[in-house]
Amino acid sequence: VQLQASGGGLVQAGGSLRLSCAASGFAVDDYAIFWFRQAPGKEREGVSCIVDSEGRASYRKSVTGRFTISSDSAKNTVYLQMNELKPEDTAVYYCAVDRRTWMCNSYSVYETESPSFWGRGTQVTVSS
Repeated sequence: VQLQASGGGLVQAGGSLRLSCAASGFAVDDYAIFWFRQAPGKEREGVSCIVDSEGRASYRKSVTGRFTISSDSAKNTVYLQMNELKPEDTAVYYCAVDRRTWMCNSYSVYETESPSFWGRGTQVTVSS
């Protein structure tokens, strides 16, 4: 199992980025895929999750309406489209996977349970 996050970078407030989480060793459609982030000096927090085979996705409140998670089974990749970025979105973003699809619920659920497998992060920096 491998997860490779990419797409981070430096962007001005109000701008957009699309993060990618390329998976190998399993089919993203059949698992719960998560995005987390961790800002300097802060705890890691859950951002979004998707279970494509069940048609479900979830977002933390602070990104709802700005971020969109999606899955491409042909590329075995999950994306996080981030629009209207704010300086407080600055963090290292990680994707993670777990076969316990019920975890893709409120962010408090997957923050508490913590997915089984994690990829390396990608830095997102939003300047004001």
